[in-house]
Amino acid sequence: MKKLLLSLLGFGAIASLAFAGTETYGGKEMKQVAAPLPCPEWYADNEFNIGIWGTYIFTENNWPDDRYLEADHAWGGGIDLKYFFARYFGVGIEGWAVSARRRVLNFGEFENDATGQEFFFATSSHHSRAVGAVLGTLTLRYPFHCSRFSPYIFGGGGAIFGGGERDTFTDSENPDVLTNFHSDSTTKAIGQVGAGIEVRFTRHIGWISDFGWNFVDGPDNNFGMARTGLNFAF
Repeated sequence: MKKLLLSLLGFGAIASLAFAGTETYGGKEMKQVAAPLPCPEWYADNEFNIGIWGTYIFTENNWPDDRYLEADHAWGGGIDLKYFFARYFGVGIEGWAVSARRRVLNFGEFENDATGQEFFFATSSHHSRAVGAVLGTLTLRYPFHCSRFSPYIFGGGGAIFGGGERDTFTDSENPDVLTNFHSDSTTKAIGQVGAGIEVRFTRHIGWISDFGWNFVDGPDNNFGMARTGLNFAF
């Protein structure tokens, strides 16, 4: 009798283990499945960004035809501040400066001792000066869901300064003398459009790379700008 009771108890224990982890509902067996963990989001709906980057500029025209930078290319850097008031839209301000190497023509004259004739000659030198700009910007981005990547487009407008110098040589009252008229740099309006991509290493640090085209007071002054650097999100 005792063996029979022990056998029944053992069978009941084995049966309870066999049906553990299942539920019955309406005569059907239902399995419990754990819900998947949510994927990480690398970009917040509201965040403040600080970007620090290096930049390379190249002019649309060759340096003799460019009327503002007066150089074929220039290197520099900049910083931008943005606030994304929604996941996809942000407003900000940016400032940058580059070292633009301007070529300067120098005219002179000398007298031939043998003939007494005077000759004019021209030499060239280079003058490096800082050219910079400050712009207000609007950025539209599209962070891919559960991804570190976010392409974006941007546009802005502001002021550029430090360029636009002029050297004009004209005849004076003495026909054997050239007069050099030099005008200082001027400040112009600037517009900008471009596109790029950001890759987030963490939720707060990312790498940005983009290209923009800049418009300065007519087609003779336009230039491209390539930028790359770090972005810090808070």
